[in-house]
Amino acid sequence: MTDDTPAPSLPELIASLPDIETPRILIPDGWKQGRTAYGGLTTALALAMVKRRWPDLPPLRSAQVAFIGPVSGEAEIRTELLRRGRTAAYIQADVVADGGLGVRIVFIFMHARESHVEMPPRGIDAAQLPPRKPATTPPAMAPRFVGNFDIRSTGEEDSAVAHLSRWVRLHDRSGLDPMVELAVIGDVLPPAAMRLFREFGPLSSMNWQINLLVEQPETEDGWWLLRTTSDHVQSGSSGQQMSIHNSRGDAIATATQFVALFV
Repeated sequence: MTDDTPAPSLPELIASLPDIETPRILIPDGWKQGRTAYGGLTTALALAMVKRRWPDLPPLRSAQVAFIGPVSGEAEIRTELLRRGRTAAYIQADVVADGGLGVRIVFIFMHARESHVEMPPRGIDAAQLPPRKPATTPPAMAPRFVGNFDIRSTGEEDSAVAHLSRWVRLHDRSGLDPMVELAVIGDVLPPAAMRLFREFGPLSSMNWQINLLVEQPETEDGWWLLRTTSDHVQSGSSGQQMSIHNSRGDAIATATQFVALFV
């Protein structure tokens, strides 16, 4: 595949995975960031394989993702049921490439339970939703995977604060499980610490913890609002808080991430 050839969409990649216990897939260049696959892609592919292998799982509630090494060339997706009880199931997914472990994920699926304790997630009032700015050309330094998304600015950023927000939509989401769509969308934004860079330099996401707040995420026309804010930037690393909202402002997911900075 040449650099100017459109990458297969996520639905096409999932459909191409053989229906076997440990499938292998060639990572297209158009889904890479630097020398590795975009982390949202590997997470989404792993989740799709888990749901294919165990179709009767409860709703997805959380995913703990460790980005351990590069994933390129042909990758193998290995899945293992760690534990399944009456209400919850823990499943591990490993993405292996070039003989080494690239990504390890623990997915937590759990049925809703009755409880006297309730505190609804904090959404955004429709009147306070940030605008969806017109489309612009991605900067030359943008990783290749962004070509699979429509990404719009919100105008919320303050240059003095390590904060980013964008409206994001997957170009092709036909037939996707809503949770798989969120998995590929949720890590699209660059680390918020980049707002503090005096000059551009490399960085690397080390992990990603995402918690799902609803059983069936829905939004209008595929648009999701992503926000991320650094809570510390020091000693060559950054921690950040992240959130996903739908087109009505409802809170759909929260997340945290640890990032290594090489600047």
